Amino acid sequence: MTELCLLSPAKLNLFLHITGRRPDGYHQLQTLFQLLNYGDTLSFRLRHDTGLQLFPTLPGVPFEDNLIIRAARALQAQAPSPLPGVDINLDKRLPMGGGIGGGSSNAATTLVALNTLWQLGLNRQQLLAIGTKLGADVPVFINGLTAWAEGIGEQLSPIKTPECWYLVLAPQCHVSTAEIFCHKDLTRDTRPIKVAAFSQGGSQNDCEALVRKLYPEVDNALIWLKNFSPSARMTGTGACVFAAFSSESEAKQVLAKAPENLPGFIAQGIAKSPLLDLVTD
Repeated sequence: MTELCLLSPAKLNLFLHITGRRPDGYHQLQTLFQLLNYGDTLSFRLRHDTGLQLFPTLPGVPFEDNLIIRAARALQAQAPSPLPGVDINLDKRLPMGGGIGGGSSNAATTLVALNTLWQLGLNRQQLLAIGTKLGADVPVFINGLTAWAEGIGEQLSPIKTPECWYLVLAPQCHVSTAEIFCHKDLTRDTRPIKVAAFSQGGSQNDCEALVRKLYPEVDNALIWLKNFSPSARMTGTGACVFAAFSSESEAKQVLAKAPENLPGFIAQGIAKSPLLDLVTD
């Protein structure tokens, strides 16, 4: 095998509770990661030399800082001898700073794809160990399953969620995850809950109130979306907001009414990612 083309799926945080802060600065949390059948597309092709290329580069993101390149470099460090180079093409559909896991999903897809193409033979736990160092959201994409998460997001338990369609709107702003998690006004003492409490509506996104205060675009998007779905909320640290619908047609009807400054997409929740079949236990 010399090339692979893979979906790099988006995720939604159906809720997000910050339950504490560790001495190393990471936050303890509870969340439910819902994978979607929509995302970026990454294509990988082995080269005849050792070069590493990414097309296109992302504005404002230095080449070596891109999570795709960082993931590739982390895998290169696992090999005892030089590996073939790779041309990587990114079809970017997920907004940056949207809280839907674009960069983390890209990193996970790169780890899984290059582990396959380079025939490194790393198993799930080895890939998860590398992914955790790249970002707290990377493991859920490597694991490839919609999951209940605790710890810093790396303690994952597969969970079945109701079949539904999601309308995701992307306010035109970039929310810095670091800014939100470092902010003095962030709630960090929410009591942990059980799955039953979530099912009964006993959850929220602890970042939402702060982000709405700092970013009027997110606040306005939620005000608009709640006209059609009172349970609409923000995903992750934002900026994207979402609502669940029982059918694709219902979600499309709402998206058709969205203001021009609120682009969005419709996706179905999925139980497993296409990456799942490429990772061995």
